[in-house]
Amino acid sequence: MALVLGLGFVGAFMWATSKGQFDDLETPAHRILNDDSERKHS
Repeated sequence: MALVLGLGFVGAFMWATSKGQFDDLETPAHRILNDDSERKHS
């Protein structure tokens, strides 16, 4: 059972990597710091 579960996690990680899930790790962390009020007025 542990082997099947481990292979499932490896498969999910490989799928997420191939779909670009981990391409940009910096932008989402900095997006929360940006002020949204500037975009609402324009």
